[in-house]
Amino acid sequence: MSTVTPVSTSTSRKKVTTLTFRQKKERGEPITMLTAYDYPTAMAMDRAGIDSILVGDSLAMVVLGYENTLPVTMEEMLHHARAVARGAKSALLVGDMPFMSYQVSAEEALRNAGRFLQQGGMDAVKLEGGRERADAVRAIVGAGIPVMGHIGLTPQSVHQLGGFRAQGKTASAAKRLLEDAKILEDAGAFSIVLESVPARLAEVISKQISIPTIGIGAGVGCDGQVLVTHDLLGLFDRFTPKFVKQYANFHAEMNKAFTEYVDDVETKRFPAVEHTVEMTDEEWHAFQEEIK
Repeated sequence: MSTVTPVSTSTSRKKVTTLTFRQKKERGEPITMLTAYDYPTAMAMDRAGIDSILVGDSLAMVVLGYENTLPVTMEEMLHHARAVARGAKSALLVGDMPFMSYQVSAEEALRNAGRFLQQGGMDAVKLEGGRERADAVRAIVGAGIPVMGHIGLTPQSVHQLGGFRAQGKTASAAKRLLEDAKILEDAGAFSIVLESVPARLAEVISKQISIPTIGIGAGVGCDGQVLVTHDLLGLFDRFTPKFVKQYANFHAEMNKAFTEYVDDVETKRFPAVEHTVEMTDEEWHAFQEEIK
């Protein structure tokens, strides 16, 4: 049985900010982050004491059923961001900028980043890419919007990368990732997600930059960790990445519950008397008289 006492309400702790991230790195305290796409999940995470919630473009696959993250739109992302913002009041909320919302120009990137704060209720945005995104990061940060970088396996570049493959496994590729991390730091990013990179490399990057790194499949040497919640809960049954620790198997539990419900309805075990509303005998007799 767990000995961890959950935070009773989301208002019982201070709002997590980008400054909190930096302070946690300085103190050597790991940063916790998960994805959420709806109100009840965000509320549960906030009560559990999560540091940050990412409204991830993983929404495309685990909620909307697309094959990859590319089809999800700004409107879809904002719709789910608003739901999360209504549920979580203490965690730092990060909106994941979808494919083609920031690649065309720094001006368009800034406009869409602003929408995440103004229309989506987010505190910050995340975008993928290293040196090629420096101008966009500078423009967004210059407008007062915090930016989280994302390098290594960048799912929006899945076709260019040749699939969902680990990155930085050669000396030259590792050097390029380290350079990218430093470029993003110089551009003003407040933290960087490192996805599917060798653990030793992630640890070196984490030590060589002053901003926090958030790992996903990048080892324990990062300053924090993030997972897709549907993977953690066993809700997404198509596949589970190697780096995921599954804390529950909700897909199996849901399947069991739905199967039992179907059986109960078909055999008329549900609804039972305790699930049913009734009239008094007096009113029932009066009703029968009314319809004669």
